[in-house]
Amino acid sequence: MTAISQFLALHQADDLLFLGNAWDVPSARALEKGGFKAIGTTSWGIAHSLGYTDGEKIDFDLHLAVIKRIVEQVSIPVSADLESGYAADAPTIIENVLRTADVGVAGINLEDSLKRSTGLRDMILHGDLLYQIRTALDHNGFSDFYINARIDTYFQKEDPLAETIERAKVYVESGASGIFVPGVKEETDIRAISAQVTAPLNVLSLPGLTDGKLLREWGVKRLSFGNFLYDKMVAFLENSAFQLYQTTDTASLFQPEPARF
Repeated sequence: MTAISQFLALHQADDLLFLGNAWDVPSARALEKGGFKAIGTTSWGIAHSLGYTDGEKIDFDLHLAVIKRIVEQVSIPVSADLESGYAADAPTIIENVLRTADVGVAGINLEDSLKRSTGLRDMILHGDLLYQIRTALDHNGFSDFYINARIDTYFQKEDPLAETIERAKVYVESGASGIFVPGVKEETDIRAISAQVTAPLNVLSLPGLTDGKLLREWGVKRLSFGNFLYDKMVAFLENSAFQLYQTTDTASLFQPEPARF
């Protein structure tokens, strides 16, 4: 079974797909060792770990090189966060998707936010882009490649539910495999989206939105945590560095790891 077919099967299983988000090889290996069945990269984590800010500020070749190393070093499927495609024009975005598929990933996230201006891509134009991407993937030997269409209405609209559902339907009809709605938190909204859209729903874990078993009952098919593990690790490193310098004592570096359960 290929990584692409494995990843698709995880979305079709009865259980919730809990996706771990990695930013480099050690984080990817840790997630795999911890039991995660698939990994999604975090563009925020990759960019910040290399000294860039998020928002497609990192050179795409460098970004893709990190993704490639992650794919090479784990045996579970990897989905790549491509933000809005790392380009402003459709041909280059499609080329970037194909280059990403070529390194062995099983899927991508592609969002409808604009990076070089404010707002969201026109719904129909974004649907057409997804259609072109799906067609290009199919014609290049990547059928069943997972396109997770990220909808950023909950980050940019005051009353986003109706437009979210409308965009989701357009994107799925255009070839998206699933939809990703980061920022949605209310049970009623999550249930409405999952009931009206015929594709797996991915949500982002947020404070107060953490229980995967409960989210599965609400209709969520995939749960991810984005950059939050990366942020937690950076905070741990900063605190550890502060403690080391303040105490002038390295004993904490040699304390045994807590027991695993």
